[in-house]
Amino acid sequence: MGQKIKLAIKAEIIQREMEILYPEAQCELNYTSALELLVAVMLSQQSTDISINKLTKTLFKEYTSLDDYINIPLSKLEADLHHIGLYKNKAKNIKATALIVKKEYLGIFPNDQDKLERLPGVGRKTANVFLAEWYHEPRIAVDTHVKRVATRLGLAKELDSVLVVENILMKLYVPDQWIKTHHQFLFFGRYFCKAKKPRCSECSLINQCLKPFL
Repeated sequence: MGQKIKLAIKAEIIQREMEILYPEAQCELNYTSALELLVAVMLSQQSTDISINKLTKTLFKEYTSLDDYINIPLSKLEADLHHIGLYKNKAKNIKATALIVKKEYLGIFPNDQDKLERLPGVGRKTANVFLAEWYHEPRIAVDTHVKRVATRLGLAKELDSVLVVENILMKLYVPDQWIKTHHQFLFFGRYFCKAKKPRCSECSLINQCLKPFL
C-alpha cells in the first residue's frame, strides 16, 4: 500500500473520531460583528479564548465602531488591554488596522487573504480564522494546537512549518470539511492532546499517535 493511501486512510480514521469527540466544534470567541471578530482574533494571539471573552465583554461595549478605535488615545487602549499579553503591540495594531479598513476599504473588512494579511497584526492564521468564521470561506487555520495534533497523529512532521501543515491538511480533507476540521483539531489539542499533559491513557486515537506519553 502506497504512503499516500496510508496517509489518506489515517486522515479518515482521525476525522471520524474527531466527529465523535467534537461534533459541534466551533469558534469559542464571542462577537457580533466583523469588527468584533477581527479584534477578538487579533487579541487572542498568545492568549486564551476564555481570557479574551472576559476582556471583550466590557471592551466591546465601549468600542463599537472603527472610529472608536481610531480616535481613542493609544495609551487609553493600552490601558484597556493591559491584562493580556503583548497588549502594547495589539493596541497599536488594532488602531492601525481600524484606520486602514476605514480609509482604504470604506469600512468593509476585505474578503481577501492578501489584503487581510497586509493589515498590521494580521498574519495568515488570523486571516484564515476571520475568512472562515465571517465569510465562511473554506480555510484551515493552523495554530499551535492544530500543528501539535497533526504532528503527533502522524499527518505532518515536527519540522514542518505552519504553512506546510496547512497545505497537508487541505490535501487530506475536502474543502467542505476544512472549517470544522480546524475547530476539531483545535479542540482536541486544547482540551485533550495538550502540550505538557496529554490525556493519552484515555485517548481513542492512541493507535494513530507517533509519540504517546504513556
